[in-house]
Amino acid sequence: MTELFVSQAELVHWTTEAVAIPSCPGTPNQEAAVGAFLKGVFDAEGIPCRIDSLPDGRCNVIAVLKGTGGGRSLMLNGHMDTVPPYDMEDAFTVRREGEKMIGRGVSDMKGPLCAMMGALISIRRSGKMLRGDLVFTGVADEEEGSLGTIALIESGLRADGAIVGEPLGRSHVAVAQKGLEWYEFTFTGRTVHGGSQETGVNAILMANRFITAVEAQLLPLLKSRSHPLLGHPSLNIGVIRGGTQLSTVPGQCIVQLDRRFLPEETYEQMGAELRDILDELSRQSPDFRGGMRVLESSVMKEGYVHQSMETPVSSPLVQAVMNAARSVTGEAEATGCPCWTDAALLSHYAHIPSVVYAEGGLETCHSKEEYILPRQLTDSCRVYVHAAEEFCG
Repeated sequence: MTELFVSQAELVHWTTEAVAIPSCPGTPNQEAAVGAFLKGVFDAEGIPCRIDSLPDGRCNVIAVLKGTGGGRSLMLNGHMDTVPPYDMEDAFTVRREGEKMIGRGVSDMKGPLCAMMGALISIRRSGKMLRGDLVFTGVADEEEGSLGTIALIESGLRADGAIVGEPLGRSHVAVAQKGLEWYEFTFTGRTVHGGSQETGVNAILMANRFITAVEAQLLPLLKSRSHPLLGHPSLNIGVIRGGTQLSTVPGQCIVQLDRRFLPEETYEQMGAELRDILDELSRQSPDFRGGMRVLESSVMKEGYVHQSMETPVSSPLVQAVMNAARSVTGEAEATGCPCWTDAALLSHYAHIPSVVYAEGGLETCHSKEEYILPRQLTDSCRVYVHAAEEFCG
């Protein structure tokens, strides 16, 4: 098994300290204090590290172990921001329940982030020299608009492979993920008193026609498409709002839906299939008025969308991470990622082969029971070190 030159106690300490620094929305200069903490640890270990400023006092943290040359470079990417505490009490103090370390961001993803930092420190302390560069990137804003990873891409920072440290379950190496978009449809009718409804146009009924058409035409099409790791593309109608009172014909109805698309689909195709349904309904009825837009909460920086991602299992990156996970935990499985991550940005826009890997469970992330185990920190760190030694040379 790969030897570590950082202790489990250090990984636990770094994670506890990082969680104690709030970096959720509403925190002034949201990730800045976490970035300063990480840089302080790297500086103490003699690892070159810098902070790149972003708008509104936010930042990215980049640390690099330079290689001797002739090897592949590897990026370890993780986000410094977290979701809000929500209903988690004393969210920024890690508490122990048996083996569990519980706190906001302990798993998503300050724990894996500290394991990535530990990988650079372990290799530095070991005295080994990799042939390729090992790059740590602690990024801002992954939970919202991914401005941090977009800034990395636009800065020109590149690597031959990237590991994004979202916790997906024991020895799960995610090599694919769905893209996504959130759409809003606004249906406009004619508001009149319910006693004169024959002169009005009911926007709720209009929305119902759209939903019925989606169910009849688009859902069977989506079920005919499949990916061996990701399954079918999906469409979920999650919100509908319309009407003001029972005695008024509603003049407006809003429908919001979540659409997740496979790597073999395209973002443009996904939007076109929804617009085609609106166009067909408009041709069928002159009173039909339906508009479509991307929800503001889903809009990324201009030129970027939530793309899908797939890295071949046969690629050197996937093989290195699979071999590392197998060596450390005794097993490894190539899987699809059930959530969206910055790996898709690195893969699609920077053309960096990417995987998603960290020990830990996704199921409690964002909840009041979010936790990680100390051994999962150690196992993740050990896998990152082993993968870097194989991939970078």
